[in-house]
Amino acid sequence: MAMAHLISSPNVSSLSTGANLWDRKLSFNSIYCEIGTLSSHGSKASKHNIKAQIQYNIPLRFQQSPFNYHYKSIEKGAIYEESNKSYVVKAVNLPSSESESEASNSNNIVDSVKNFVAALYQFIYPYAMYGRSSAAISASLVAVEKLSDISPLFFIGLLQALIPHLFMDLFVNGVNQVFDFEIDKINKPYLPLAAGKISFRSCAIIVALSAILGLGLNFMIGSPALIWNFVLSATLWTCYSANLPLLRWKQNPVLASLLMFVTWAYIFPITYFFHMQTFVLKRPLLFTRSLIVTMLFMSFYSTGIALAKDIPDVEGDIKHGVDTFAASLGQKRLFWISVVLYEMAFGVAFLAGASSSFPYLIKFVTCLGNVVLGSILWYQTKYVDVTNPASTRSFYSLNWKLMMGAHVLLPLIK
Repeated sequence: MAMAHLISSPNVSSLSTGANLWDRKLSFNSIYCEIGTLSSHGSKASKHNIKAQIQYNIPLRFQQSPFNYHYKSIEKGAIYEESNKSYVVKAVNLPSSESESEASNSNNIVDSVKNFVAALYQFIYPYAMYGRSSAAISASLVAVEKLSDISPLFFIGLLQALIPHLFMDLFVNGVNQVFDFEIDKINKPYLPLAAGKISFRSCAIIVALSAILGLGLNFMIGSPALIWNFVLSATLWTCYSANLPLLRWKQNPVLASLLMFVTWAYIFPITYFFHMQTFVLKRPLLFTRSLIVTMLFMSFYSTGIALAKDIPDVEGDIKHGVDTFAASLGQKRLFWISVVLYEMAFGVAFLAGASSSFPYLIKFVTCLGNVVLGSILWYQTKYVDVTNPASTRSFYSLNWKLMMGAHVLLPLIK
C-alpha cells in the first residue's frame, strides 16, 4: 500500500540564493504533487521506498528587488527512517505595487496634461484665434514697402504683436464662456467649460491670468498701438459678454454687430499696422492705400460674420431671452444677407487688385485669388441647411478660413 506524508513547512533547510528569506511570507497559489511508490513484497512502512516530488509555483513579493529568482531546496527527511523527500521550489516574483503605482501616477499626470492642453485649445476657439492671428500678420505686412523691410527686426515686431494677442484671445473667449455657461450647454455643449472638461474655477483663473499677462507683456514691449489694441479689445468684448448693468451688449443685435464691425474693420488693422509702421520700422504715421483697402474689405466681411455667427445658436438664444438678428429676421434671410456681404468684400478686393500699381503678375494673382475665394463661398452655399446647427456652424467656420485666405492677398494690393 502506498503511503505519503506531505509536510509543508516555512523552514526550508537550504536555499541556493544566499539571500535571507526567513522573514519572507510565501503565498502558495498552486501545488502540484507527483508521487511514485516503489514497493517490495513487504507490507511494512519501513520497507517502502517513497519518493515525492513537490513543485510549488510561488509568487513572491520582494520590496527591494524587481528581479526573478529561482530557489531549490532539497530536504532528506527524518520523518520515517527510510523515507526520502525531495522538494523543488520555484519562485517568480510579481512587480511591486510601488513600481506599478509610480508608473500609473506618471501615466495619469501625462494624460491629465494632454487632456488639459486639448481642452485649452478648444477653449480659445481655434478658428477665431487663427483669424485674429492672420489679421495681425496681414496688417503688419501692409506696412512693408520693399523687400528689405522683411528683416529680423520685422519678425521681432511680429512676435511682439502675436504673443500678447494669444492672451487676449484667451481672455475674450474665457469671459464669453463664463457668462454664457448655461446657454452654451444648449448651443455649444462641446465647449470645455460647458462639457465639464475645465472647471468653473479653472476658467476664472485662466481669464484673470490672461488679462494680467497680456497687458503686462504689452507694457513691457512699450508699443502704444499694441497697448491700445489690448485695452480696447478686452474692454469692448467684456461689455459684449458680461451680464452686468448696462453691459451684456450681445442681447442688443445692433450693438453686437457694431462691436464686431469696429473691432475687425478698425481696431485690428489700424493698431497692428501702426505698431509695425511707427514702433518697429520707425516711419511717420500715415494711412496707405493698402490699409484703406484692408479696412474697406473687413467692413463688409466683418459685418457678414457678425450677422452669421448667431444663426447656429438661435435655439439657446431664444430660450434665454437673447435677441439676435437671426431670431428676429429668420435664419434663412440672415444667411443670404451674410453671403451677399461676403461676396461684396471679395468684389472690393478684386477691384482694388485690378487697379493696383504692382506689376501685372501681382495684379493677376490678387484678382484671381479673390475670384477663387468668392467662388468657393458661393459653391458651398448649396450644401447649407440653415435649420441645422451643425451645417451652419460648419459654413461659419469656412467663412473664417476664407477670410484668412483674403488676408494673404490684401498686402499685395498697393
